[in-house]
Amino acid sequence: MTHGSATGFTHAAEQAQQWVNELAQDLGLSEQHAHRLLKSVLHTLRDWLTPEEMADLSAQLPTLIRGIYFEGWKPDTQMWERKRRDFVICVRNSFGYEPDIDIDQAIKAVFTVLDRHISHGEIVQVRNSMKKSLRQLWPMD
Repeated sequence: MTHGSATGFTHAAEQAQQWVNELAQDLGLSEQHAHRLLKSVLHTLRDWLTPEEMADLSAQLPTLIRGIYFEGWKPDTQMWERKRRDFVICVRNSFGYEPDIDIDQAIKAVFTVLDRHISHGEIVQVRNSMKKSLRQLWPMD
């Protein structure tokens, strides 16, 4: 392994850790819970977006976060009526039930982390591709 690739991997790990740390701090969670929440929301978001929008968003994710985003992905060609309630249920089912965590606030916190690190234009595209009720979980400009 060359020094450059080791440095690149270290930087990727630091970026991923920063996202997890921000989420943990924003919600008062342990790193383990923050990582699990980030993964749950990213997987649900990925599955809610069109293939084009999913790919556009992934291109802006840091390397290790992109790996989490695509982990276990199975393309689904079916599109169905997607409601906010269904999104929240998917996140809850993936994350697990934690009585002390308000899942709507937790989803908002993940979206806030995305908003901090992804270009404004991409966030607007992702937000606009979702139903109005789900957009309410995104931070506004």
